[in-house]
Amino acid sequence: MRGIELPAVMGIVNVTPDSFSDGGRFLDAGRAVEHGLELTAAGAAVLDVGGESTRPGSQPVPAEEQRRRIVPVIRRLAAEALERVAISVDTADASVAAEALEAGATVVNDITAGRDPAMMPLVAEAGAGYVFMHMQGTPATMQVDPRYDDVVAEVGAFLAERREAALEAGIPAGELMADPGLGFGKTVAHNLTLLARLGDIVAAAGVPVLVGPSRKGFIGVAGGTPGAPLPVDLREDGTLATVVWALDHGASMVRVHEVAPAVEAIRLLRAVAAATPTDPDPPVSWRPPTPAVAS
Repeated sequence: MRGIELPAVMGIVNVTPDSFSDGGRFLDAGRAVEHGLELTAAGAAVLDVGGESTRPGSQPVPAEEQRRRIVPVIRRLAAEALERVAISVDTADASVAAEALEAGATVVNDITAGRDPAMMPLVAEAGAGYVFMHMQGTPATMQVDPRYDDVVAEVGAFLAERREAALEAGIPAGELMADPGLGFGKTVAHNLTLLARLGDIVAAAGVPVLVGPSRKGFIGVAGGTPGAPLPVDLREDGTLATVVWALDHGASMVRVHEVAPAVEAIRLLRAVAAATPTDPDPPVSWRPPTPAVAS
């Protein structure tokens, strides 16, 4: 995506009353803009602004309400921070994306990967970046007994198919990013398996991969004790561990609520990888993407 040096961090700006982690905190446009600027100062390369919660069990928000929530925020962020950060709109509705792009967004983050048939042509015409995600079902139903024969193969095949659809719609490969959709129609075991075999997902996607683990339920289960998962406000350490794992296994971008720790992790991983070892065969496997501006 234009002007974004990879690997990078996408900061979350939820302009919603009901998101699972921070619902209501940034519903006021002024507070949302302030939060976006704080994330920019912390090192976010992208701000992902959304007006519709997609937590498990959530219901769709009308396009008019999404636009009312996010367009003023995007317009102000574009005016105040655009030279330092790219702005993404988190929506599956092409009409919402169109107004967001007019207001200054340059990336569309679509959790449905183009279920709205107008979305990909719109993105192509606008010359915008496009993040497409795998989700089984809808937010209202996705966690009702999700099943796969082979979650890695099925998610990888879906992302490859959606990549081809985006290319056919006229979106250049350099503007595409794939998201395996942790927590979207997956059990704890599915999420952990996707992370364990993230290299296979990266290979299948054929474009840079974004991973969004922030504060999600599988972190609470895996980091807690049997029958006592960690509450949302105690999942930051697990989120950071997942971020490091994802970057170590090929992710090009991570989407998080707390930006600073993820930015620091990228800096540290780069420093370790760049260090000259005395051992000719050191036990360090991490190799970051070449720090160049993506086309």
